[in-house]
Amino acid sequence: MKELVLICIFVVSIFSLNSTVEARIRHYRWEVKYEFKSPDCYKKLVITINGRSPGPTILAQQGDTIVVDIKNSLVTENTAVHWHGIRQIGTPWSDGTEGVTQCPILPGDTFRYKFVVDRAGTYLYHAHYGMQREAGLYGSIRVALPAGEAEPFSYDYDRSIILNDWYHKSTYEQATGLSSIPFDWVKDPQSLLIQGRGRYNCSTPGIAANLCNGTNPECSPYVFTVVPGKTYRLRIGSLTALAALSFEIEGHNMTVVEADGHYVEPFVVNNLFIYSGETYSVLIIANQDPSRNYWAVTNMVSRNNTTPNGLAIFNYYPNHPTKSPPTIPPSGPYWNDVDARVNQSLAIKSHPGYIHPVPQTSDRVIILLNTQNKINGYFKWSINNVSFTLPHTPYLIALKQNLLHTFEQTAPPDIINGYESYDINVVPPNVNATTSNSLYRLKFNTTVDIILQNANTMTANNSETHPWHLHGHDFWVLGYGKGKFNRSEDPKSYNLVNPIMKNTVPVHLYGWTALRFVANNPGVWAFHCHIESHFYMGMGAVFEEGVEKVAKLPSSIMGCGDTKRFLKP
Repeated sequence: MKELVLICIFVVSIFSLNSTVEARIRHYRWEVKYEFKSPDCYKKLVITINGRSPGPTILAQQGDTIVVDIKNSLVTENTAVHWHGIRQIGTPWSDGTEGVTQCPILPGDTFRYKFVVDRAGTYLYHAHYGMQREAGLYGSIRVALPAGEAEPFSYDYDRSIILNDWYHKSTYEQATGLSSIPFDWVKDPQSLLIQGRGRYNCSTPGIAANLCNGTNPECSPYVFTVVPGKTYRLRIGSLTALAALSFEIEGHNMTVVEADGHYVEPFVVNNLFIYSGETYSVLIIANQDPSRNYWAVTNMVSRNNTTPNGLAIFNYYPNHPTKSPPTIPPSGPYWNDVDARVNQSLAIKSHPGYIHPVPQTSDRVIILLNTQNKINGYFKWSINNVSFTLPHTPYLIALKQNLLHTFEQTAPPDIINGYESYDINVVPPNVNATTSNSLYRLKFNTTVDIILQNANTMTANNSETHPWHLHGHDFWVLGYGKGKFNRSEDPKSYNLVNPIMKNTVPVHLYGWTALRFVANNPGVWAFHCHIESHFYMGMGAVFEEGVEKVAKLPSSIMGCGDTKRFLKP
């Protein structure tokens, strides 16, 4: 018997050793469906994964293969899921972008995503079909370093949270309002959620009693329990539909150490500004009075809004988790403190030991002027006076199968006509735009600069913050500037020494953001504003690079538009 126990211990030890060295296959089976939930006490239909929203956190190690089988049980609508921040090297068909890399998953069908998580870091996943993300289909991805490798900072515990905003109207109602005359804007969200929990005032006039229950345990505050004296790595991701946010923990400083999967030269903040699609890791030491609990607060910035702050409890063990802090929650920074937000953007630089050398010059410069416009009386967002629309036949399939008739072949402009004389501080003089589903063709392995230029909307004295996300790539953030980008002068101020690499970046009010990337990932990649309503209204673009190098496409991504012919009966 003793020998048998020793053999079992030996076998388990060998298995454990091999499993930490070799890349693993991590298999998830998810069912996506609607359920009635009350994340902020107000009951509505929520898209869940295995009954949960946020969905399960994907935990993996660098180099692992992730396999997710998704059964679409939504019954009345399609879906697709994007793996936000995963570059999909060699698997562009698993990017999960309906209309770009795949046909949607039909009701009742099961679709398999399979990809490698090739870098450690903090990432996200979410729906990428219509405006479906804001209905609750989202979650976290946490990728650890290979065994034996160390990060440039230390901590005792690792946690993830997602910040979100929450609307009571369905995505159908919102999309219909955005597509109507007269235009019906989505307006401010009703609540802010911290890890899927918020609190709406059920006493609000006009709310039916059976729709809102302030005692529902589903909307009890999220509790973040800590042990006094310990250091916590908090991985924070934002998947808001509209809101730019500030996040803080009462009485505690946060040290920013990671952004979008890249190590940051550490800097300390009292509150963290975070935009939709961004992820950060911050270190927090539980070093305050342990006899009480503290507030964690998120508030909406960049828009003058009516949305109440989101609250969670930072719980010092062994205090009871539901013990309310004895203080009034911090109110957060002023919504219109633009300088504070710009200063944080400027403070984010690569960690000295983890700098990815940036190409010192680029082969192509594309200036994308964001403006609000109209097309036949409908409100739209446009880039260089072109409002983006998705084709019915996904680009990746169309390009691989030579179905070029399925989208427009005239390339969108690299710069708008009359850019030099364009006044970004006034309502667009010509509000009429055109629509197009054409894409940018990038020469493979070339270096591309993108300048995101913000301007006035169709409302006088108004400009908005836009977080832009690039699929399939990380990019170097070369710089930010106020006012209009000067093509001859502003590049002289680029940070070409230690710029941070990210996949999502804000362009601030009446300002510009410059980024650089190498077009070296064969595929077709979306680049768009991560605000749901803005992308729906046309604020996006698509890049093609090296598509001839993409391997044979799986038939599972086909079945819509002109791709039906490639499905065998």
